[in-house]
Order: sequence, then structure tokens, then C-alpha cells
Amino acid sequence: MTTFDDRESAFEAKYAHDEEMVFKAEARANKMLGLWAAEQQGISGDEADAYALTVIKADFEEAGHEDVVRKVAADLEGKADADAIRAKRAELLVAAKADLMKDTD
Repeated sequence: MTTFDDRESAFEAKYAHDEEMVFKAEARANKMLGLWAAEQQGISGDEADAYALTVIKADFEEAGHEDVVRKVAADLEGKADADAIRAKRAELLVAAKADLMKDTD
């Protein structure tokens, strides 16, 4: 292999790792959002965990996060509007990324 081949392999590995970390952070943030939304609805325990899983799965419906926002907004039935949910998700994404960074140390 040449130096360029080595560099290409290294860049590909870094890209794959970065994409995996983004996916994990997004999934973790969605889980945290689901647990928060469950709490807002008075749901706890295993039921809250099951609800959080539905929020994670909702993110696979379409590109972006509006599918998650719509689901949570509909489930909260007016307890939080879409902007508040987006803000909460953004806050939780920061926390999820920090958690992942701690886990990889």
C-alpha cells in the first residue's frame, strides 16, 4: 500500500466512526426525549421505556427530526408545542453527545 492508500483508509475509517457516533447520539437524544415526554404524560417504569422506544423508531420514518417532533407533540396533546419539543431535543442532543464522549474515554 502507498501512503495515499493508507490515508484513504484512515479517512474512511474516521468517517464511518463519526457517522456511527452521530447515529448513537441521535438515538440517545430521542430516547431521552421519549423518557421526558413519558414523564410529562405521567408514564413511568417499563411503560416509559417502551414509549421511549416508539420515539426512537419514529425517527426512522423520514429524514430529519420532524417526524419525532410530530409524534411527541401529538402524544403530549398540547402539554408542549413543537417549538418547545425541538428546544428540548436540542438540549438533550448536547447531553447525549457528552454522555457518548464520556463512554468512549
